[in-house]
Amino acid sequence: MGMGKQRVKRIAGIALITLVALTTVLAVHIWWVTRPRVDASTRVMARIDVHEPIDQAAASTITGWLYAQQGVDRVMCNPSTGIAVFTYSPLKADANAIASRFSKELPYHKASRFIPTEEQMKGGCPVSPNSFTYRAYTYLKQAIN
Repeated sequence: MGMGKQRVKRIAGIALITLVALTTVLAVHIWWVTRPRVDASTRVMARIDVHEPIDQAAASTITGWLYAQQGVDRVMCNPSTGIAVFTYSPLKADANAIASRFSKELPYHKASRFIPTEEQMKGGCPVSPNSFTYRAYTYLKQAIN
């Protein structure tokens, strides 16, 4: 009779160890598959509003300054609107830090980074999620990935 209880305890122990191991493997797999990925080709767009009148010479200065920032690879500055838009690598730069240095190092102290509201983000894409174009885009994106 003592042998039967010992065998049941051993089987229960092995089952518990197996359950813990499989749960751990599942948790690691879920984390691995769903973790956010940023690779070297990822680019992010940011915008700085100058809030002061600027001319073409100032726009050229702003463009040159932004291009000199590490990680920034494209810059457009519109003197008539006082808006500078740039793309950068999130692995090499932080838009908030760039905007902060911008207003400290350049004579545009009212400048600030523009961050759209949630409502503006929803209305930003002209393609309806129910349209054929959007569905085709989504299908092709999934097929490529």
